[in-house]
Amino acid sequence: MMKNLYLIQLLTIFRKEFVRWSRIWIQTILPSVITIFLYITIFGNFIGERIGEINDLPYIHFIIPGLIIMPIISNSYMNVVGSFYSGRFQKSIEELFVSPLSTHVILTGYVLGGVSRAFVVGFAVYVVSLAFTDIPIHNMSLAIFLTLLVSVLFSILGFINAAYAKSFDDINIIPTFVLTPLTYLGGTFYSIYDLPETWQSISMFNPIAYMVSAFRYAFIGIEEMNTYSAVYMLFILIFLMYSLAIFILNKGIGVKN
Repeated sequence: MMKNLYLIQLLTIFRKEFVRWSRIWIQTILPSVITIFLYITIFGNFIGERIGEINDLPYIHFIIPGLIIMPIISNSYMNVVGSFYSGRFQKSIEELFVSPLSTHVILTGYVLGGVSRAFVVGFAVYVVSLAFTDIPIHNMSLAIFLTLLVSVLFSILGFINAAYAKSFDDINIIPTFVLTPLTYLGGTFYSIYDLPETWQSISMFNPIAYMVSAFRYAFIGIEEMNTYSAVYMLFILIFLMYSLAIFILNKGIGVKN
């Protein structure tokens, strides 16, 4: 009986989040599709013809896995940070805290909303890529599993950002000054091992570089960084960030003060 109650509570929050982003798909899904279309057109076709091949594969094949994971990261993050902060701003989030919902149900419901948006965007971007090239999928199960882990992690990070944000401007600081640089420096458009040794060493401390490498392996079978290390890292980060998010909820940070 209690399990059914928790499931109903969880599905209620998830349904609210799903309906919220899906009904404005022109703002939530379409921009990512258009952006990736431009990336593939410019980098994959025009610049790719001059670059030729990387690791014996066409350049467009090499960059597409990274281009798919980019909107997965940004959409899972922005979905939760935007939704939770809007609830704080409108004071509607307080209704959740006076209800008998557990903090785990609240957090998981928001995270699932971000995950659902990330999967839809990732699939839409992959479909767009098929219009340019017939890219193989080396390991479908691994690609889905990595999409799940990455979207869960960045959904939680979005939740944490939303809890500490003081204004709407604050929710754009992390995506602009942290996520975007790390993504572009994570080997999306190039091989890490084509960099000078100093930058190769620096890239080893970039978590997104491991995610891009693992995603690339799932799609085209090329592994620049150890995929198992990437999966272990994702599990550890999810555990740490989830624990921090639950602590924030239990303390009422961003809601009670």
